[in-house]
Amino acid sequence: MLPILNIADDVVLVEHLSPRIGKVGHSDLVLVTSHLNPNRNLTKRVVAMEGDTVTFFDASGFVSSRTDVVPKGHVWIQGDNIYASFDSRHFGPVPYGLIKGKVFFWM
Repeated sequence: MLPILNIADDVVLVEHLSPRIGKVGHSDLVLVTSHLNPNRNLTKRVVAMEGDTVTFFDASGFVSSRTDVVPKGHVWIQGDNIYASFDSRHFGPVPYGLIKGKVFFWM
């Protein structure tokens, strides 16, 4: 699938209340603080919530699949362009506290 957002020219509106009251769920687009660089934000899709089992192809490039269970207090995020996205397949589940907001409009 192609990415839904472009790096340049797209405007994204994010509301910050939903993550605080636990209203983020499957397939929501979220703004997340990168755990590798706190000065960078990522916009990814929530694929799984705590307790869900995720099966995915290993990011190392080998044709093997892995299965992980998302731990409590975490979410599994992935980009829409699975071939060129740096996401949970590379760095694992993301703590729920790093979600800054939920995208509700883009153009």
